Amino acid sequence: MTNNLKATPPTELHRGIYRHYKGAEYEVLRLAQHSETEEWLVIYRQCYADDNWWVRPLTMFTDTVEVAGEQVPRFEFQGVKPDKGID
Repeated sequence: MTNNLKATPPTELHRGIYRHYKGAEYEVLRLAQHSETEEWLVIYRQCYADDNWWVRPLTMFTDTVEVAGEQVPRFEFQGVKPDKGID
């Protein structure tokens, strides 16, 4: 393991609700770094199911995908977490 982890991720990512390009919503909880590669990872969970947590590389989370010949964000920020309804 290395001691020179990058303190700042290369891309700013807000905590809150994101809509996946297929329509489901997810709550971004925080960023973390892989202990071996130092790659930045997004820790997030499904808003539509109980206790399903996910980790995805930040570069993939913020990337675009092609849908019907058009480039769209893989995840699009929807806003901060509502006070009720997601827990």
